[in-house]
Amino acid sequence: MALPYLRLGVNVDHVATVRNARGGRHPDPVHAAKIAIEAGADGITAHLREDRRHIRDDDIARLKAEIAKPLNLEMAATDEMIRIAVATRPHAACLVPERREERTTEGGLDAAGQQVQLAPAVAKLKRAGIRVSLFIAAEPAQIEAAASLGAPVIEIHTGAWCDALAEHRAAEAQCQWERIRAGAKLAREHGLEVHAGHGLDFDTAETIAALNEVVELNIGHFLVGEAITRGLGNAVKAMRAAMDRGRR
Repeated sequence: MALPYLRLGVNVDHVATVRNARGGRHPDPVHAAKIAIEAGADGITAHLREDRRHIRDDDIARLKAEIAKPLNLEMAATDEMIRIAVATRPHAACLVPERREERTTEGGLDAAGQQVQLAPAVAKLKRAGIRVSLFIAAEPAQIEAAASLGAPVIEIHTGAWCDALAEHRAAEAQCQWERIRAGAKLAREHGLEVHAGHGLDFDTAETIAALNEVVELNIGHFLVGEAITRGLGNAVKAMRAAMDRGRR
């Protein structure tokens, strides 16, 4: 039986990181988003951080206005970000943990331990017609909490698995992989749509594409890095091909 189509969301945060390193308007994450879509991306992801270290408010407004595919706004569950999301009305909002001192999002959201704080944010976003996703580890308690909160989607944090593979820690990588497989299955049993992302490259994307419970991958930093040598369009096409191989 054929597996369901696997969507590719391209995260353009680090196009903005390069722009901000020098200032000005180049390279433009909105232009990069359009190139990614032309090359086969099914949607665009952008994380508007509280410190605006890469994506800025104007980037989000322009992405919403100018791209022809769904916009997934990654955000912390703060009053400021909820206001921005409700005003902008992206297709989706993925709630993530955020600390000022981190280089990138470290670990998943503690949905199980923060249900009281997260429930109002999920409710406000849903009332605005925004599809809510929670970026969590593939742990039963977190998955069950996401279902209890009424978030229709989870995104499984794949960073620990990818890091273990890259560092040749085979036993840990296998353990993390089994956790992802079991978590994706449990999430589907709870009626949740399952996405995955963080640290994925061509090989790991091809591997995880074989999990039929996963219907979307969100990939950013790796593709922006590959774009330096092969061009963003070519990098997206190569990722799309890797995902299709894994799906088959």
